[in-house]
Amino acid sequence: MRRMFFHHALASISIGLAILFLSSGLRAQGDEAKIYKTNCVLCHAANGSGDSASGKALKAKDLRSPEVQGKSDAELAEVITKGMGKMPAFGKKLSADAIKSLVAYIRELPKQK
Repeated sequence: MRRMFFHHALASISIGLAILFLSSGLRAQGDEAKIYKTNCVLCHAANGSGDSASGKALKAKDLRSPEVQGKSDAELAEVITKGMGKMPAFGKKLSADAIKSLVAYIRELPKQK
């Protein structure tokens, strides 16, 4: 009886950990979208076009454009970290991992509809 209880308890723990792992993985996939929404949407718009009111006023780059997409990941990370023109620097606000995720998100913008 104890052995059966132990196996059921172990199975329950394993299932719980699997669910926790999968749900945290799914949340992590949305982290870059959250970072983008929090820091970039105001100027670059949800689709990356720069067509927001602030983006138009500041002449924000279209992140989907060949000009932006043609930059290396390191170049995009540097612009996000140090800022450029009217764009502020985010290096003190965002971690290196967050910036890397943001670059990956920017790479996906041309593929979104």
